[in-house]
Parts: sequence; C-alpha cells; structure tokens
Amino acid sequence: MAAAAGVSITTVSDALNGKGRLPDETRSRVREVAERLGYRPSAAARTLRTGRSGLIGLTVTTYGEEPFTFTEFAYFAEMARAATSAALGRGYALVVLPASSRHDVWGNIALDGTVVIDPPDQDPLVSELYRSGVPVVSDGKPGNCPVTAWVDNDHEAAVLGILDHLSEAGARRIGLLTGTSTDTYTRLSTEAYLGWCTKVGQEPVYEAYPAHDPAAGAVAADRLLARPDRPDAVYGLFDPNGTDLLAAARRYGLRVPDDLLLVCCSESDVYAATEPPITTLSLKPRKIGTTVVNLLIDAIEGVDSGTGVDIARLFPPRFRTAGNGPPPGTLMPTELIVRASSQRRSPRTTVSAPRPPGEV
Repeated sequence: MAAAAGVSITTVSDALNGKGRLPDETRSRVREVAERLGYRPSAAARTLRTGRSGLIGLTVTTYGEEPFTFTEFAYFAEMARAATSAALGRGYALVVLPASSRHDVWGNIALDGTVVIDPPDQDPLVSELYRSGVPVVSDGKPGNCPVTAWVDNDHEAAVLGILDHLSEAGARRIGLLTGTSTDTYTRLSTEAYLGWCTKVGQEPVYEAYPAHDPAAGAVAADRLLARPDRPDAVYGLFDPNGTDLLAAARRYGLRVPDDLLLVCCSESDVYAATEPPITTLSLKPRKIGTTVVNLLIDAIEGVDSGTGVDIARLFPPRFRTAGNGPPPGTLMPTELIVRASSQRRSPRTTVSAPRPPGEV
C-alpha cells in the first residue's frame, strides 16, 4: 500500500486516520490508492499501535434485572442506532451489553470506553468502570456517579412547558404518571411537577410505578383515573403511558380530549395514529446518541471536540478527584409534538340554512 502510493508507512497511517500534518494532496492520493486497492486498516494492527481495542460499550442500568429490557423502549432503539452510526464513523464498533449477567461479559471484552444510559444514584457498574480507569459518558445527569462527562435534556424546563401547555388548554387539575427509579430523568421530572404544583397552589395528583414493568404502568394509569380527585389532564413520563391512559379513560367513560387531556414522553410514531392522536414529548435521542459517542471517543483519544469541554479533565478519569468539580455536561433541546389529545375541542355551533328572500 505504501509503495503503491509512493509514501512511507507512517504517512499512510496518518492519512487514513486523519492525523499528522500532511498536505491535502498527499492525504487525497493515499486515500485514492487505498480505495483502488480495496485496502482496509487492520484492527489488530491498530490495537498493537494504539493500545486500544476499537470497541465501546453501551448499556442501561436503571430498568430492572432483565438484561435487555431497555430495548423495548423506542427512545433507546433510536439512541442506539444513532450511537452505532457515530461510532462507526470514527472507526469504532458499539457493543450493547447487559448491565447484569450470569457471565462476566464486562471482564471478557476489552472496552476503550462505555456509554451508560440513565445511571441511578451510586450505580455500582459506573463505579467499577471508574475504578478500572475506563472512561464513561452518561446519557443523563449522573447524580453522584463518577462519570467522565454527560449529556442530557433540560427535564425541568420540558415538564414546566408541558404543564403550562395543558393549563392553557383548560386543565385545572393536572396529574402525573411517574416512576420509582432513582435516575435523574425520573427524579428531575417529578420534582419539576411537584414544584409547579406548589407554585400554582394545586395538590399533587400522581402515581408511581416501576417503569420497566409494562403491566405495572397500565395498573398505575387505572389507579390515577380512579382517584376521587381524578385529574382532568395527565402527563406520563414513559413510552407506554399514552396508550395506557387512553385505555383507562375509555374504561371510565372519559372522552379525550373533552374530559381528559393527555401528553406522554415517547419517540414512537404510534401516537400519531391513535384515536385521538396523542401529544408527545421528544427527547431527541438521535442527537443525544451522536453526542455521547463523540464525547466518549474524544475522551479516549484526547481530542478537543470543539464543545468547550476540558479534555484534560475527561481522560483518564482515574486521575480526576472530587476536588476537580462536577464532570462537564451538555444539555440538548426537547420538542413537544402537539396533537389532538392535549387541545380542547371548540364548542360546536349550529348553523341555520339560509332563508329565502323576504321570509321572516
């Protein structure tokens, strides 16, 4: 390959990996020759040269003991797809791993770094990776977990926006379906709701359930609408809440949106086709998946990503101490997709047929 391009082996490596200070003409010539010859860099050679495996992990530690419960949620599927593409674009492979297993999968796979989605407080897996010197970027504010960096949405602003939207649509008693887990998404969203209730003088009306159990969500939705202080609007924090609440409303003879306004957080397209279509909050998982992977690889390679993050603090994490302050974070925007379920119908008016001229 080097001989065909008329350059050194080092120049080939720099050209194909985007490194070194090479003229653009040289870099282009090397890549053209590589393409013509069908050359692909050797993963084994890269491992020997850099000491890195080219593998990064992805896992969720919040949603129950079953290894891949999280794959049932549209958010995680979208996020994982984007993360996989971002990793491949930078020469890494993404390995989706269970948080818990009968086998030591974490010890048997040499990972350069790991993305952890929604880590709960004092997450033992994150702590173990930290002790092992493996950089971790979390999708979700990490609480007291020792992560390298994090990416999240402004959940407080998102919830307050939804509550204001429902109030403007005529809701007078807004309820919440929330979870029992300690991840920051659940905690911050619930705290925002409770703070809003205090501010406007409304008694909180909410039910909490283990979010990884879909049957529990349907039961919690039923409990919420069976309360004597039944809400006239509900925000559900999790993907299945929209259909659960819609089904519960029908059981109790409640019309949506006339008697009950509904919003849920989901990335699923199914809510555009329900009757009525349900308003959803999108957390933009594709943007988050791309961002967390790029931050992680920047930390692994010690590259300034241009995000304003101090790379010197990112890697390796074992050299960071509590005295260095909290890990750097990035907030991503959300989007409220407004549909019929959260908008009161206009009162019907009767239009009389026009009368013949001269008729009184």
